[in-house]
Amino acid sequence: MDGKAKTIVWFRRDLRIEDNPALAAAARDGCVFPVFIWCPKEEGQFYPGRVSRWWLKQSLIQLELSLRSLGAKLVLIKAQSTLEALLECIGAAGATKVVYNHLYDPVSLVRDHDIKQKLGELGISVQSYNGELLYEPWEVYGDDGHAFTTFDAFWDKCVHMQNEPASQLPPWRLDLCAGSVDGRSIDELGLEDESEKSSNALLGRGWSPGWSNADKALTEFVENHLCDYSKDRLRVAGNSTSLLSPHLHFGELSVRKVFHLVRMKHLLWSKEGNHDQEESANLFLRAIGLREYSRYLCFNFPFTHERSLLSTLKFFPWHADQSHFKAWRQGRTGYPLVDAGMRELWATGWIHNRIRVIVSSFFVKFLLLPWQWGMKYFWDTLLDADLESDILGWQYISGSLPDGHELERLDSPEVQGFKFDPEGEYVRHWLPELARMPAEWIHHPWDAPISVLKASGVELGLNYPKPIVDIDVARDRLIEAIFTMRGKEATARATNFNGTDEVVFDNSETSEIVGNPKAILKEKLPCPTSSSHDQRVPSLQNSKNVILNRKRPMPAEDKQPLRDNVHNCNHNGATSKTDDDLRSTAESSSTKKQTTSSRTSFSVPQAVSLPLKVKPFPECESSGPVEEEIDTEETSRENRAVGV
Repeated sequence: MDGKAKTIVWFRRDLRIEDNPALAAAARDGCVFPVFIWCPKEEGQFYPGRVSRWWLKQSLIQLELSLRSLGAKLVLIKAQSTLEALLECIGAAGATKVVYNHLYDPVSLVRDHDIKQKLGELGISVQSYNGELLYEPWEVYGDDGHAFTTFDAFWDKCVHMQNEPASQLPPWRLDLCAGSVDGRSIDELGLEDESEKSSNALLGRGWSPGWSNADKALTEFVENHLCDYSKDRLRVAGNSTSLLSPHLHFGELSVRKVFHLVRMKHLLWSKEGNHDQEESANLFLRAIGLREYSRYLCFNFPFTHERSLLSTLKFFPWHADQSHFKAWRQGRTGYPLVDAGMRELWATGWIHNRIRVIVSSFFVKFLLLPWQWGMKYFWDTLLDADLESDILGWQYISGSLPDGHELERLDSPEVQGFKFDPEGEYVRHWLPELARMPAEWIHHPWDAPISVLKASGVELGLNYPKPIVDIDVARDRLIEAIFTMRGKEATARATNFNGTDEVVFDNSETSEIVGNPKAILKEKLPCPTSSSHDQRVPSLQNSKNVILNRKRPMPAEDKQPLRDNVHNCNHNGATSKTDDDLRSTAESSSTKKQTTSSRTSFSVPQAVSLPLKVKPFPECESSGPVEEEIDTEETSRENRAVGV
């Protein structure tokens, strides 16, 4: 064994044995030293919520058992610095190489880049692999070399790419490197507080984390439920989607395996002429594509966790109302479908993709609350919390994407309720105070006759709240906000009429929104141990990222058009010069641990304002809005393959 290469395998969100490129490469080269490093300090404000940490704990338990069965042992480390923990492992094992699979969220991009640079300077070989996506973000660009800014264009490029993503066979045996470090037991990592265990015990009744369970869930879905996906996915009550998103987020499932299994079904049903089942497979593949797109956006535009992709929202006058935010979180808005969704989220850590769209749309359009607040709350509370899908979903719903919802679009929760929960089954389950309301009135109890309310035991304003804002008032406020935004935008454009570049950032400085990681990445020399597999970092070449404001067609269904003169406002944005020294990615500046132990103790992140100066995008052809089944947590994580 002494003559073999000794490699540290650094596990993160790739908690599986099958199709794990980093593990497979290390096993081929020699002996391995598998390690998982838990570093809460480096997670910053994106410290995982309670239910997400519960899932991680269960997944690590199963991964540890699987590695033992192959002859290795997973070392668990709780550290103040990931780099220092890796150096300790390198010294203990006498390793000369570190391997890991890529991550694409803004915090990980900076951390991984810095670690690779510093280990390289110490003479340690570092190689990273794609264990997360079908295609790397830097492999998918338009003919002009620029990043795509609409999903349809991106996905069309992906499905027509010639190189086939290859899966890695699982190792049948692992040789463990000798050496020991001060590891922890799974309980000593602190992923689950004593106060959380009673609540978490309920999660185990409905979910089975771990890569082997994920494989069973995938087989069950593809063989028995995929055929009806196009119909079932629209039902908000019951398990009507694949429920694979948390497995995908933690890397318990290989997205390549998921894609290939579903595509085989698609080809089979297409050959048989079974159009309904073919459509089901096609919709699910598109959902996988949305998950890919969420990583693509975060890599190429890594400021999107705190600022809108479209520059217009820089001037939007958000209403940073804490009381409205609290009412939304607690499911006390007075709109039954919204309240049912938020109470289900708090109780279970899960809501249907469609409900995610509805509650987030209400948050932004009715309450005019900053979308970053909602994104952070979803991150803290969702079982399948996935930052990239979360970003995609909230930017989509707030009109921040070229192919997302129109900002002017105001969907009525009442109409949405009758469409997706016509009998009120979902509302009755999560709002017991409305359990006796007739289906005719359950989605708008404020209009019900007094006799109906009395018979149903409903006292508006007492045991169930009156609407927090009237829909007509909400529409007028949204109109006014859009006029204000476009007026400020026109003023800024007039004062910078000689400029040629646009600044792409949201108006976070105007409403004390989210204290997200700052965008800072210095230019460094290339890592001396680079390979064709290695993680790349965003560059100005790939982030020509200003999207000139373009009108998108408003979807025909469920829209409530605003006044026509709103559409006559000018859409051009402010301009600025390019800072050639700046590259975009993100670094966490916060070390405060975020938890979700109490509804009333949720704290709104404070503002970070960092103007990001970049060159404009070329004009992009929009192909219409992204599918509304996108996870807005994940979205998009249902958020989570997005929308699966």
